[in-house]
Amino acid sequence: MPTDRLDQLLRERVDDLERTGTAKHRESVITGILPPTAADGPRYLLAGEGDRAFIRMNSNGYLGMALRAEIIAAEERAAREFGTGPQAVRFISGTFAPHTQLEQRLAAFHQREAAMLVSSAYATVMAVLPSLVTPETVVVSDELNHNCIINASRLAQPGQKLVYPHLDLARLEDALSDAAPARRAIVVTDGVFSMRGDHAPLDRIMATSEHHDDRYPENVVVLVDDSHGVGAFGATGRGTEEVTGARVDVLVGTLGKAFGVNGGYVVGSRHLIDYLRETAATYVYSNPITPAEAAAAHAAVDLLDSATGIELLDGLRAMTARFRSGLVELGHETIPGEHPVVPLMVRDTDRTRSLVTYLHEHGVLATGLAYPVVPRGEDEVRFQISADHTPADIDTVLDVLEAFPGP
Repeated sequence: MPTDRLDQLLRERVDDLERTGTAKHRESVITGILPPTAADGPRYLLAGEGDRAFIRMNSNGYLGMALRAEIIAAEERAAREFGTGPQAVRFISGTFAPHTQLEQRLAAFHQREAAMLVSSAYATVMAVLPSLVTPETVVVSDELNHNCIINASRLAQPGQKLVYPHLDLARLEDALSDAAPARRAIVVTDGVFSMRGDHAPLDRIMATSEHHDDRYPENVVVLVDDSHGVGAFGATGRGTEEVTGARVDVLVGTLGKAFGVNGGYVVGSRHLIDYLRETAATYVYSNPITPAEAAAAHAAVDLLDSATGIELLDGLRAMTARFRSGLVELGHETIPGEHPVVPLMVRDTDRTRSLVTYLHEHGVLATGLAYPVVPRGEDEVRFQISADHTPADIDTVLDVLEAFPGP
């Protein structure tokens, strides 16, 4: 049956996105990677760009793990031993030794009783939050939380959902005080906010939640997605918990950013993880990451949790500080912080688009963010620093920005 009328409507919708400047445009296809030199980090080749090489400033691979020989070797060894895929969901026959070994390693890394792997961090949040919500639950959420938290809250259908202004803990306090009677409250927040690079004050959020805990028969539970924090933030890479000195009730992380592999996970109490294995839909009914990916991730956690990992984190902080201070010296607005997400606040959709195009023309890959990905008037170019970057890389990008003529 033809779908011509639907196709016409969908085409018009995409055209509208293009006109308003909110379309994400065609995806760049990486066709090759040039190894680092004595002065420069790796360079990337793109489809349609010939042999022109690009500095990648829009990667979540904050530690450069994906290109490290020991991580690649760990994945190759496990692929030869266990094959290329799990071939089943875990409760049927898709659990392999590398899965359980990685879960034990992640639990130890975060000093928790247990961990559970899921196919991605997005799928992890979609697994955890709906499993913990009942019709007698109130969900309290930061307004700038990631799309996965927003969609998981919708799917969960709590008895009440309250949204507080970004990082406004007085309003969080009010929400927990004023919520309709409920048996359980879940405070959910990003650890590091991926569009801004700022972070939640988890110590104060925990204190506020504890203050109201007696009001709720089934507790106030704090759930944090720290996918951009773990591996890239804190003296030993343990994320926003380490930076704020907090310990939250339920922590979600990813293997697909600083650890350089693929997949997501949740850590918490043994009872929590046992319950999620029985109830979390995206765990029960979806294939896990491959055994080879699990082995590579295990190697990445081990590497982070070593002297080499500390060196990588030190270098990452140094390159981040160099870039952020360079932006300020050039007169650009950014958001203060130490996380390697460094936004250049443009606050205009057309100028943001022009700047991203200009950067691309000069060999720099960066991401322009406009409404609805960010609030109106918060348009930005998001730069992401990696331990792969060298001082020469950072200075090259700053030189390109200094020469930007504007729209």
